[in-house]
Amino acid sequence: MTSLQKYLSLALAALPLFGQAQEKKNVLFIAVDDLKPILGCYGNELIQTPNIDKLASQGVVFANNHCQQAVCAPSRASLLCGVQPDRTKVWDLKTLIRDMNPDIVTIPQYFKQNGYFTTSVGKIFDKRSVDADHDEVSWSEPQVFEGDNKYVHSDYGRPALGYYQLPCTKQKVAKYMKEAQAKGKKGYGITKYAIERVKPSTEMADVPDNAYVDGVLALSAIDRLEQLSKKDKPFFLGVGFKRPHLPFVAPTKYWNLYEREDIPLAPYQKASKNGPKFAYHNSGELRSYTDIPPLNSFSDIGSDLLPVAKQKELIHGYYAAISYIDAQVGKVLSALDSLGLRKNTVIILWGDHGWHLGDHGIWCKHTNFEQATRSPLIISNGNGHQSVCSSPTEFLDVFPTLCDLAGIDIPNNLDGVSLRPIIENNRDKVKDYSVSQFHRGKNEGYAFRTERYRLVVWVKDMFRKPNDFKEDNIIAEELYDYQEDPHETVNVADQKKYRKVKQEMMTYCRDYFKNR
Repeated sequence: MTSLQKYLSLALAALPLFGQAQEKKNVLFIAVDDLKPILGCYGNELIQTPNIDKLASQGVVFANNHCQQAVCAPSRASLLCGVQPDRTKVWDLKTLIRDMNPDIVTIPQYFKQNGYFTTSVGKIFDKRSVDADHDEVSWSEPQVFEGDNKYVHSDYGRPALGYYQLPCTKQKVAKYMKEAQAKGKKGYGITKYAIERVKPSTEMADVPDNAYVDGVLALSAIDRLEQLSKKDKPFFLGVGFKRPHLPFVAPTKYWNLYEREDIPLAPYQKASKNGPKFAYHNSGELRSYTDIPPLNSFSDIGSDLLPVAKQKELIHGYYAAISYIDAQVGKVLSALDSLGLRKNTVIILWGDHGWHLGDHGIWCKHTNFEQATRSPLIISNGNGHQSVCSSPTEFLDVFPTLCDLAGIDIPNNLDGVSLRPIIENNRDKVKDYSVSQFHRGKNEGYAFRTERYRLVVWVKDMFRKPNDFKEDNIIAEELYDYQEDPHETVNVADQKKYRKVKQEMMTYCRDYFKNR
């Protein structure tokens, strides 16, 4: 065989392999930190989210989707591993996934094992639950958590403390860091000293998008897309945006999309009638910011409220931060289109949990209420199909769904189910209920959400003891009817009218614990 014949033989042999690789769909995996479903495509008429809404018009909006636990690390660990928090054993912000499960396989890791080139920028995992390389085994190349330095705006540099660009704030941060060093503080102690003295909850600065980290992340993601378009492998690209997590910082132009007097306050700012007091919390995450006044309501729900002006400022900031992220999402999707990759790419956009904006008198996440567990999930398969699914889904379903849509085998150890029948076949539902959980002290609360109802069972002494469920140990129950009472004003668990509903919901509870 001549050298030319040998070359042609090798080239022809390689063609089927290349064709096979291209048959697998790429995955663009967009995570948005602390994003609740107040988007245009979810029915909010005030928010300005044209790019996410356009994506939704080309896919499926899961309108009744819920996270497994309403806090970053456990929610992300559960989604990315495809199993419940009681199996990942990540219930907090300090436990490493692989300390608990050394051999667990994550979504990007599994795609990598199936011939994908996997890469990411920004926050995909919560960095407090993985190694310094953002779970190194999951990626084909090093992950860039803060984005590429070459895209940081040269006139502004990185934001102070990772967030702030206003000169007055940056000057205060520099002052306190210098003061901390003079006092002998070391390492994080220097930063801690500064943020205890200057940590505003919002910032509006007349700066370009890439003066803040999410603008840098968008440009870094576009860079990755351009590189990936030249490879002969399908890709999995994770893009993790960090707003609208506190502090609510965004360029001025996004704040200017809204008139503050038009900003709505939470319509119900009290504890639910007949509900257990321990279901609430004291908004500790918000209270860590230096411009939040001390209030009795942070320890006694409903006794007083955050001043209206501050509530409106915070909600305004949250809306501005969402619009800022929407613009970054738009840039990434435009790049995907311009590179000719959209048709062969599954796009998923999700927020890791919901967020309380003053409802029940509380702020942030960390509950089993609707505003904390209900989370956005939008999936576009590149075929232009549009629908809204109102039946229950949950983040456990993401792993099997992406495998199913990408054409790779679904692992048999996952806790969720594929949503492909909804996405491609217009099926109404694939499950009867979703499950979320959160603890209070040693008591664990499990929330079972159907299309209309939520039942929360609080089990004493069950925290971090997932196999110890006994009905006799239930110390409190909450039942909410979202058709009659969308703001959870009354716990109807003990009402005669809802006896049959409660019995049916309890069958889901028993089924869940029996089949784990």
